[in-house]
Amino acid sequence: MLEPLLGSISSERVLVFLAAREEGYAREIASFFATSLTPIQKQLDKLEAGGVLVSRTAGRTRLYTFNPRYPFLGELTAILDKAISFYDQDLQARLLLNRRRPRRKGKPL
Repeated sequence: MLEPLLGSISSERVLVFLAAREEGYAREIASFFATSLTPIQKQLDKLEAGGVLVSRTAGRTRLYTFNPRYPFLGELTAILDKAISFYDQDLQARLLLNRRRPRRKGKPL
């Protein structure tokens, strides 16, 4: 949907994922969209070099998030939130479900 505006489908995937979940790492984004890792990594590097994203390490994993000092952050997140609202319900639910830990055995849903 935003591919013509952003220039590539990988860029759209990275930005939409981070808009929905606030942070993520390359392999997580690639596996979510069932795509190869290399284009996702290249887009993350490109967006970080442009100042749109910032990264930090947690152990051996590099986590990416939006740069709070990016001058167009409000406008960019508004566009991304609007784009997410036009995705089908299944993809929206998967994007917004942000479970990081496994559920305890025997815990009710």
